[in-house]
Amino acid sequence: MKRKHVLPFGAELLSQGDTRFRLWAPKASSVELELSASGDLIRMAAREQGWFEVETAARAGTQYRFRIDGEHRVPDPASRFQREGVHGASEVLDPNSFEWEDEAWRGRPWEQTILYELHVGTFSPEGTFAGAERRLDYLAQLGVSAIELMPVACFPGKRNWGYDGVLPYAPAQSYGRPEDLKRLLDSAHAKGLMVFLDVVYNHFGPEGNYLWLYAPQFFTDRHRTPWGEAINFDGDHSRTVRDFFLHNALYWLEEYHFDGLRFDAVHAIKDDSRPDILTELAETIRRKLAGREIHLVLENDNNAARYLEREGNRRPRWYSAQWNDDIHHAAHVLVTGERDGYYAEYGDDPAAKLGRCLTEGFAWQGEGSPFRGGAARGEPSRNLPPECFVSFLQNHDQVGNRACGERVACLSSSAALRALAAVLLLAPSPPLLFMGEEFGATTPFLFFCDWSGSLADKVRNGRREEFRKFERFSSPEAQQQIPDPNLLPTFLASKLDWNCLERPPHAEWLKIYRELLAVRRHKIVPVLKEIVPGAARYQTLGREAVLASWELTTGGSLGLFANFGQEPVLAPHEPKGSPVYATFAQAELNPRQMPGFSAAWFLNA
Repeated sequence: MKRKHVLPFGAELLSQGDTRFRLWAPKASSVELELSASGDLIRMAAREQGWFEVETAARAGTQYRFRIDGEHRVPDPASRFQREGVHGASEVLDPNSFEWEDEAWRGRPWEQTILYELHVGTFSPEGTFAGAERRLDYLAQLGVSAIELMPVACFPGKRNWGYDGVLPYAPAQSYGRPEDLKRLLDSAHAKGLMVFLDVVYNHFGPEGNYLWLYAPQFFTDRHRTPWGEAINFDGDHSRTVRDFFLHNALYWLEEYHFDGLRFDAVHAIKDDSRPDILTELAETIRRKLAGREIHLVLENDNNAARYLEREGNRRPRWYSAQWNDDIHHAAHVLVTGERDGYYAEYGDDPAAKLGRCLTEGFAWQGEGSPFRGGAARGEPSRNLPPECFVSFLQNHDQVGNRACGERVACLSSSAALRALAAVLLLAPSPPLLFMGEEFGATTPFLFFCDWSGSLADKVRNGRREEFRKFERFSSPEAQQQIPDPNLLPTFLASKLDWNCLERPPHAEWLKIYRELLAVRRHKIVPVLKEIVPGAARYQTLGREAVLASWELTTGGSLGLFANFGQEPVLAPHEPKGSPVYATFAQAELNPRQMPGFSAAWFLNA
């Protein structure tokens, strides 16, 4: 089977063997196509509204650039592959040359989702798409149902988190060729695994973005973001900009057959138009790909619950879910005791914040946020079903944004972590694991990049300045201990150590996670659609224990009793139903009393 998403720009092979090249360059007076093999310069015809176009003989594998006003040689912003990186030539690809074997694959229902987030460059020793493919059997046996790849769009240098991509249609050459990525997806589908991709539509990276030279209309000074001027989604010429990202989303879902997309930091997308770009993206995808299970997930610090609205059949109108930072922050405070930064506003009542997240979605649903100077944050989410909120014990941000990249396994006791894992992996909301979490990895996941010169200095010094407000790094000497993101050892230290599985306690952690995920598949997933939205309840028992229950349409319930303190806690009443899982031997279970650092689930079906 062959798959191709036809692009209205970039390089598109035509049926007769020629290629049509098309570039939007409204600032340019002239544009020429440079074919690298021959060195020929072919003048591109100017069309309306800043478009330049030419059709010429160029087959798959041809390297090409655009020359702007006889001076600047730039890659194609819609390049499908960059053999030599972001500053090199683009390559004409024939998507139909790849033969897919997953014709029968239609995806999996959202309620079955158990996400496993991984960074291609650090997940395997090889750091490639092929290296990740060789670990698929391991992931299937672990019990996850979906892999979420951190961004793979072409970035400057040889290593990067992925959030500094500048060519969003081209998989990074450091990880392999486009065919290698397609083989990863094809193999994953053969094993019943969905594959999601993290995409970045809120900014371009600071190096290798040539759009400023010939299409400054791509950006606007009407809005500001943490990275400077915003992408122009709502001003003059914004239709072309919106189409660039609409096609990018469809391209990954159609040409690469991804099962879902995770949209990075959409709170940094500034758009006053109606419908806004997030709404148009979701509506376009759902209309064009109606015959497949496609899952769209937001990262949105604004807690804008409106994007998670459900249709009458409980299917998402727009987005399937949002990453729920609130539940992570509350849980992190409970098991580590940390109160710095944004954790401070969860410190007084972490069990209550956790309970509200478990049963209502967001902890902040319009209340004033102390961390944000009292500004209101969030929208009411109680009446949304729990599948709208992706929960996690850790992810790339919550580990990598720490100065030294420590994982939570290095910050808490194993007993507290086991209780927390039992809560988040069996709760109704879909869980996400960060690579290595399942075997208690202690290798750091640091922020890393591959820049040089003044940009490298700016990133290194900026990161150290960022952590100066933390007591631990208040002195210049302590700041010097923060790893330099640009150095190769920083990247290498972030690679998973798979050999540790042969040593305790990692094998035991893997056994626990496999057991928990099996319980989720067999006991929890079958009742998820029976949970009544808006009917869940929670009760705190002091600062560190919580009771929660979810009402089922059958008249039964799903219940949780969790204690993150050292001392036993007595509940005012016995949870309903039979025990499904406990972090201790069920023979020792007293339903009304929970030992320290323990959790138990009950099902009254």
